[in-house]
Amino acid sequence: MREALSEAYNFNWSTMSNYEIKTHRSGRTYNTPHFFILNKGLNSGKPLPEPCPNCFVVTTQSSEEREQLFYLCLSLKIGKYFSYYLKGSVIPFIGVVETRNVIKTALQNYEQQQWETKVKKLVKITAFEENLKLQLKAISELKIALLRS
Repeated sequence: MREALSEAYNFNWSTMSNYEIKTHRSGRTYNTPHFFILNKGLNSGKPLPEPCPNCFVVTTQSSEEREQLFYLCLSLKIGKYFSYYLKGSVIPFIGVVETRNVIKTALQNYEQQQWETKVKKLVKITAFEENLKLQLKAISELKIALLRS
């Protein structure tokens, strides 16, 4: 499904100035396209489709922008760009200002064609990873069924 989305979108990075990052409040709903970024723990910076107690919300003007920023943040997380800004000794966290700066810097310093190909490949790898997770879950359930019969 994500693979089809990546081919449907023309990644136009210059239009991504219309986004906003705020701290998410539990129970709050959003009318515009959005995603969430985890802000506590070693996975800080990880984009999430659903909210969790410790996250920021990124709202955009269009679904296309949402997809572009989601995969940009995912590539920044995988590349460990957020980890430099982690602070805290017991539970590491990242602030909203640092998160904004990382995304802003990435948007300013990209080479459009290079990012486009990386994001498209990342979309395909993510879909492959989701498929493998489903296969592992099925294998685990098969083991349980075998041992219970």
